[in-house]
Amino acid sequence: MSAGPGRTAGLPWPESAPTSGNISLRRFNDCDIPMVMELSTDDYVPKTGTLPAHATEEQARAWIDRQLSRAEHGKGFSFAIAVEGNPVAVGQVGLWLTGLAQGRASVGYAISPSARGHGTAGRALRLAVKFAWTIPELHRIEALIEPWNAASIRTAESAGFEREGVLRSYREIGGVRRDMAMFAVVRN
Repeated sequence: MSAGPGRTAGLPWPESAPTSGNISLRRFNDCDIPMVMELSTDDYVPKTGTLPAHATEEQARAWIDRQLSRAEHGKGFSFAIAVEGNPVAVGQVGLWLTGLAQGRASVGYAISPSARGHGTAGRALRLAVKFAWTIPELHRIEALIEPWNAASIRTAESAGFEREGVLRSYREIGGVRRDMAMFAVVRN
């Protein structure tokens, strides 16, 4: 993956935003700060990544800066999930490429509490998978989900992910070792 017009020195950013219907995946910007602040009020989301609980505006901006740096540093893509007609994103979907040398990637996603329940996460995840298949070296995309998280499991399954098993005591979340269900989709 080489740099070219409109591309970063790390990973090439899509020249046009992946879009389907009224959903598109775009770069984060400062207008997304209110969504990030709302996302930080969720009981679970701050335990799974770098977003502090009850983030201040400054902390939300720093989180956005970290998302923007992912492609620049070759780690993957962190997309803001945009809904047509709304300048503020409704969530985030990440495609993490640290396993690309082995043909693997992983995904993660979160929708702000006020935007949940409309199938947006599933549509955004399908777009992220469609974009992922434009990367020739990629053959497998994984999603790790806590077994109790029925909504996230439905989201992954709606995007074609299949459950492969449970990895016991796989990840620490909120200071506690957690089992993670492995879901994956493979290139046809």
